Amino acid sequence: MSASRKKPLERHEVTIHYLEQSQPRTLAPVPAPARRLAIMRAEKPSVDFYRFLFNGVGEPHRWVSRRYMPDDQLRGLIHDDNVFIYVLYAEGSPIGYGEVDGRKKDLAAIKFFGLLPEAQGQRLGHWFFREITGLAWALRRGKVIIETCSLDSPRALQLYQREGFTLYDRATGVIEWHG
Repeated sequence: MSASRKKPLERHEVTIHYLEQSQPRTLAPVPAPARRLAIMRAEKPSVDFYRFLFNGVGEPHRWVSRRYMPDDQLRGLIHDDNVFIYVLYAEGSPIGYGEVDGRKKDLAAIKFFGLLPEAQGQRLGHWFFREITGLAWALRRGKVIIETCSLDSPRALQLYQREGFTLYDRATGVIEWHG
């Protein structure tokens, strides 16, 4: 029986917040943390590496949208020339990622963003999010959107709003976690 047909181990009712930024903000740069950091685009990453990032960042927040996706379908998505996966490295090891979907002409969507649990609380998130937002704007779309749900870190929504994203919609949903 596939994971999507098994009885879920957990069921969570969530509130989803949809946010947008209609123009790039001109803000003072966030200083890079005093570490050896690099952001690199992972062009056509292996499914295994992508799952390492997605599950590593998303499991504590019960991200499911790509967790149970078949490999062929996931590969087609992450190998699309208009899907940009940026990996944050510290001292040579991956510690987070951001994914920007540029497949629509009128917007860039920051689909996923976050740090691995061991990298959280080190003052990296604000700087990294500002960098990812800049990369999304570099696609020259009309606006940048992002969504977050009530299972994500409560700091996520605060960060997005502090960075100039405004709430344009809210919805409820159910996340079924199969482990």
